[in-house]
Amino acid sequence: MEYTEGVRFDSLGLSPEIMRAIAQKNITVSTPVQAGCIPPMMDWQDVIAKAPTGTGKTFAYGIPIVEHTDPEDESVQAVILAPTRELAIQITDELRILAAYKPGVRTVCLYGGAPIGRQIETLKKHPQIVVATPGRLSDHMKRRTVRVDTAQTVILDEADRMLDMGFIHDVTRLLDRMNKRRNLGLFSATISREVMDIAWVYQRDAAEITVREDEQNKPDIKQFRMDVSYDGKADAIERILNETGFDRCMAFCNTKGATERITKFLQMRGIDAECIHGDIPQKKREQVMNKFREGRLRVFVSTDVAARGIDVDDVDIVFNCDVPDENQDYVHRIGRTGRARRQGVAVSLIADYPSKMRMDDIALKTRNEIVPVKFDDDGRLAPVES
Repeated sequence: MEYTEGVRFDSLGLSPEIMRAIAQKNITVSTPVQAGCIPPMMDWQDVIAKAPTGTGKTFAYGIPIVEHTDPEDESVQAVILAPTRELAIQITDELRILAAYKPGVRTVCLYGGAPIGRQIETLKKHPQIVVATPGRLSDHMKRRTVRVDTAQTVILDEADRMLDMGFIHDVTRLLDRMNKRRNLGLFSATISREVMDIAWVYQRDAAEITVREDEQNKPDIKQFRMDVSYDGKADAIERILNETGFDRCMAFCNTKGATERITKFLQMRGIDAECIHGDIPQKKREQVMNKFREGRLRVFVSTDVAARGIDVDDVDIVFNCDVPDENQDYVHRIGRTGRARRQGVAVSLIADYPSKMRMDDIALKTRNEIVPVKFDDDGRLAPVES
């Protein structure tokens, strides 16, 4: 069933504790995906939800999970699998907000790149909700530091991304172990063949929820492309930031080396920029992301590892320093801006002919209008006359 509108949270029969937590966020009306998913999940029904990134999926499954969690029961009652550590951390933060007024409901976040010893200590406190990346959860199960066979609810968040990243065997192995579950939720921006395979094997009579990217929830993003020299990308970013005054910016690169290089060039120009990529220790990555979330960092430079993992509602502009190899990565990158009903801006910097061809393909396949621009004689952005 397709959902285009939200409902008032006070119409969903939620507990006073959950309503109090929601009130702390100053929201009274749900998003469409929450309106579609909360009632069937409260009734323990399987759910397969197709919804764009940034439409409130975490609360859509998080509210029923926290409502169902018995604080007196110290066994694992819910497991949420996420493709990246960044997304796992974000989900955990939102679940803790929801459980703020439900004493005894404990959540743990398990992901690679962090000390396993500290995670084992947290597991000894018997959390009922486990948020994890598939690889690290498998590690803990091999060590017998966590038992998930008691889980009643299992969620695959960003299922398409997780299966695309090669986790399908880990995921199916974990689902086979969690055979006492009462419901399984699949949340995905696209329903790929792999997602459908999981649904056919592991779900029964699932409620199907679709939230189209219509005018209500489609981000309002002005998209531009600019031809630059290979060494001119940092200059272009500096000039655009000087002209616009934007102070919450994300810049995406395809490689670790490119993120380091762009960050260094921006810093040399006096711009407050920091980067994350796979070789940066997890603690440092979290520090950089927290700094950006809190508004203490102007330019956040990253590889695609954080394209889905960081959830900030008010990014002013996204720069594609490199054109992504996958069309879907372009959509996820620019989707960091234009959220919460604000207008966003995305600028792709084109330094060679293959990148130009890729941009043409992205514009065609994603049906986005990407306007060619240049700096005019006064240093302002102006459309390129065809």
